[in-house]
Amino acid sequence: FSPEYIVPRITETYAREELFPELDKDRTLLSKMVHNGKILYFMDKILEERVPDSIKIGYTNTQFEWCKTFESDIWAFYLENDLLFETDYQKIQVYLSEGPFTPGLGEKNESAPKLGTWTGWQIVRKYMAENKDMTLQQLMAEQDAQKILNGSKYKPK
Repeated sequence: FSPEYIVPRITETYAREELFPELDKDRTLLSKMVHNGKILYFMDKILEERVPDSIKIGYTNTQFEWCKTFESDIWAFYLENDLLFETDYQKIQVYLSEGPFTPGLGEKNESAPKLGTWTGWQIVRKYMAENKDMTLQQLMAEQDAQKILNGSKYKPK
């Protein structure tokens, strides 16, 4: 555990456990992606530019670059496999969990872990870019993941 990860992990844990706990009713992959994305967006605002994005999410630079390179392929994978509204915990947890990679993505297991979290972060960032008048408090209070996805106009290229 490197020192540069301490503040981001404390910030993330406090946000998840104390400020914005996940609601039990949020069972779809999309709702979990957006919830995790909102936590990371909150970290964007609290930690600002002092902490690189790769450290906020806990990726190596290689993993982070892999996500950016294959963003449209990752999104296509979710859509082609009808995963956004999947509620089976066993099926969706692989896209949200820590690990060496995300199963099913990447030819030789070179994908980054928890790609659902990373994708949710990109959706939330795009949503906030499209809704410039929205405050952080309003974002964190919004519980409709579909509304956030639609409002984001997220379609990576």
